Amino acid sequence: MDDGRQAKWWSRPATGRPGRDEPESRGGGEGDAPSVRPDTPGPADPGTATAAPPDSPAPPAGQEPQQSAPSRPAGPPLHEPDVYSTPPYGGPGPWAPAPPVQRPTPAHGTPVPPQAVPPQAALPPQPSPVLPQATPVPPQSSPEQVPYATTGGAGVPLAGPGEQRSSQWLQYDPWGAPGQPLTQVGPPAGTEPGSRKNRRGGAFAGMLLLALVASGIGGGVGAYVERTGGLTTVELPQASHENGDRAPESVAGIAASALPSVVTLHVSGTAESGTGTGFVLDNRGHILTNNHVVAPAGSSGDITVTFSSGETAAAELVGKDSGYDLAVVRVKGVSGLKPLPLGNSDNVRVGDPVVAIGAPFDLSNTVTSGIISAKQRPITAGGEKGDGSDISYVDALQTDAPINPGNSGGPLVDTQAHVIGINSAIRAADSGKGTERGGQSGSIGLGFAIPINQGKRVAEELINTGKATHPVIGVTLDMKFTGDGAKVGEKGPEDGPAVTKGGPAAKAGIRSGDVITEVQGQRVHSGEELIVKIRAHRPGDRLELRLTRRGEERSVTLTLGSASGT
Repeated sequence: MDDGRQAKWWSRPATGRPGRDEPESRGGGEGDAPSVRPDTPGPADPGTATAAPPDSPAPPAGQEPQQSAPSRPAGPPLHEPDVYSTPPYGGPGPWAPAPPVQRPTPAHGTPVPPQAVPPQAALPPQPSPVLPQATPVPPQSSPEQVPYATTGGAGVPLAGPGEQRSSQWLQYDPWGAPGQPLTQVGPPAGTEPGSRKNRRGGAFAGMLLLALVASGIGGGVGAYVERTGGLTTVELPQASHENGDRAPESVAGIAASALPSVVTLHVSGTAESGTGTGFVLDNRGHILTNNHVVAPAGSSGDITVTFSSGETAAAELVGKDSGYDLAVVRVKGVSGLKPLPLGNSDNVRVGDPVVAIGAPFDLSNTVTSGIISAKQRPITAGGEKGDGSDISYVDALQTDAPINPGNSGGPLVDTQAHVIGINSAIRAADSGKGTERGGQSGSIGLGFAIPINQGKRVAEELINTGKATHPVIGVTLDMKFTGDGAKVGEKGPEDGPAVTKGGPAAKAGIRSGDVITEVQGQRVHSGEELIVKIRAHRPGDRLELRLTRRGEERSVTLTLGSASGT
């Protein structure tokens, strides 16, 4: 290092060049440059480095003497003239234009302005991290391409022997071959482009990972919110609890009053089984139902009664009648029975609201509602045996309350929860033969119930005697007659007379071949209708009939007789 009084230029050692055998300057070791203090301008031109005088001191011990500087090339320069007269060269010379000014830049990117170098101010060397030294450009074979070491501009310090180079200083050769890369000193420790790139890559990877985690959490929270409607517990508004009481005349009030008295019957026999409904008649355990419900049990089958509370009990048959399609069974050992009050079917009017209760398709305690859609609807049901012994004749109440298989034997009640009929038959949609009983077709709004007035009389007879009596007029009807009305046949059973001797019809003067057209003022269109109308009364009742004999109409009055049912 020089004595600090004047900045010097140091060149790399080179072999002798033609026409130039005198050294321009002498300096330190190869690749080193003396330090130019930023606050010490040159004596002749501030901010511009000049060549050292011939009496410059020798380099320190341990360093090789500097070789003589090679002569400048004679050919044209490889760069355009420096129009800005950039130091340290001053004005454009004939052989080497100065490169553009290159000032060092701190790590944070703010350019450092050039400083004036005050004379005779030597700054002590500062310790700095060891950096890789710039690799000197090898000398060219051509004498016109000898590299020179340059600074970054006026007032920019150069690294002297034993000192480290600044991070932004470059080794630049203005006479180097075109396309050769510049030699640049590496950046300080921790500021290498690779480290910065690695840090940027790590930061980007961390941000990407954070974004993925955040999106996952956000997606999970969004799915939870969509599924549950929010992060908090949802409580929907609801009406306050009520005591459950309903008006007695409402469907709910009727059902609450009648259901405890309705039972479900499960019947099984040797050949078949079935399900039906019944209702409690008294505290002794008598239950009224349909004959076709208990018929599968025969004489040795089992009958089980299930109450609305779910309790079950075995039942025994008290009596039955196929002509009325009614039967009474009895349960024993059961307490707390609630009989269902009986109404009066004669008081029913078309359009009155009704409620049907039963076990359609074995669905116990089913409640349906409707109205009375017709009265005194003559229906016949049964007839599976073929001999007519199982045919029932009913002057029925018609209702549109849904009734299905399993409702048979259940009560049809009015708005006071009084029984006005016993559900017995429905009109099946898949049959054109009239009313079907016990079929598996669903309700089409045509249900039929036995009037309770007839059911009460038959139930009392079955409980008291085990059999029911049928009112009769003592004639045999011609069931093949196709005209309007019920025609008295020519012969009776076993070729006997069609009019029973001493019977009610014989006493009233009815003869064979007469056609009965009215009963108590109600029109009769067939033999079945006449039977239905007669059985709607009790034995001993007086009836007024109208008939036609050889085209002449007549009126007769008779008192109904009695016959035992089956």
